[in-house]
Amino acid sequence: MSTQKPLKVVVTTRLFTPEVGAAAFRLKALVDGLVEQGADVTVITTTPPTGSGLFKPGYKLSRWPVMRDSGGNVRGYVQYLSFDIPAFFRLLLTPADVVVSEPPPTTGVIVALSSILRRRPFVYYAADVWTEALSAMDVPSVVKKTMGFVEGFVMRRAAKVIAVSQPVAEQVAKFKVPAHRIHVVGNGVDTTVFGPDGENAAVPKPYFVYTGTMSEWQGAGIFIEALAKVLPTHPEAEVRFFGQGTDEAALKELSVAVAPGSVHFGGVVPPAEAASWIRGATGALVSIKPDQGYDFAKPTKIYAAAGCGTPVIFAGKGDGAAVVADNGLGVAANYTVDAVAQAMCALLAEPDKGRSARIDWVVANASLQASGKVAAAQVLGVAEVKTSQ
Repeated sequence: MSTQKPLKVVVTTRLFTPEVGAAAFRLKALVDGLVEQGADVTVITTTPPTGSGLFKPGYKLSRWPVMRDSGGNVRGYVQYLSFDIPAFFRLLLTPADVVVSEPPPTTGVIVALSSILRRRPFVYYAADVWTEALSAMDVPSVVKKTMGFVEGFVMRRAAKVIAVSQPVAEQVAKFKVPAHRIHVVGNGVDTTVFGPDGENAAVPKPYFVYTGTMSEWQGAGIFIEALAKVLPTHPEAEVRFFGQGTDEAALKELSVAVAPGSVHFGGVVPPAEAASWIRGATGALVSIKPDQGYDFAKPTKIYAAAGCGTPVIFAGKGDGAAVVADNGLGVAANYTVDAVAQAMCALLAEPDKGRSARIDWVVANASLQASGKVAAAQVLGVAEVKTSQ
């Protein structure tokens, strides 16, 4: 009696564990879900930066050197292509029943083209919509139009687009992707890391923490400007940034100008260390510049903070503000210096008491492990259709 062979799934991503970042966490959760459901998984990814640590899973990791910027990131079109071009040929040589592509859309294109040549389906994992993100940046209109064309081509060619939220799914639909090919799988954090149990950072002064990417469309400088207004009444208060991004240099200059000595930049740290800083913070800071085409985003740093029990100060509006306000995860403040400073002063004067409720909400609604299993089921559904034909 013959046994059915496991479905072969190839996941293509420039970022994967042990690198730190929302994309790496999300893809690992997907792969864990695929393996748990019996798939034979290969991850086509990059060689991690020196010092990233060891990661030796039970599935196949196909790594290849890649160009990185001065901060060690695979960010920028030259860097993307240094991964995408070799990945195209690696995909042609790798058997699969289905391929998964993570943004950027340039990677989606090489997955789409290689899938056409190999006559196999692919799934696009839409964590966000890059064309919308570009609208918040100072880039030439021709770049935005080109990205829109590329992103639309990739998503319309995909057998399925899995979106991390309903707002992202609605953005995907604008590219004329049929509704039956879009599936919302949710998003979240690893609650075994970003949870209440663990060490707190040993810092004597009260501080607010910002973790993750620092990009122009997030506008995290508002927290530094707000801190300058907080310091006269709370002179020991600090803001601590962990992560990296295109806006980091500007944030450092701003901190020297308006709050010298009270803002600290710790660079990229492992998830467990980031969680310890979050647990010890008076509040966690999250921002999105309003009316820049990105108000639909729900940054995972919201869930990371709430999972640790720490209240969130969200500066902005839209879906991110709503998830904070509607679920008792902290304060949704208008994107103004005065409103953010007021929220910071309120937490410094009287620490928020909703810790347990926040933790419980994240476990029930924003577990990355749960969303990874849902995403895996969608991917395997595409593979099963292909193998039955």
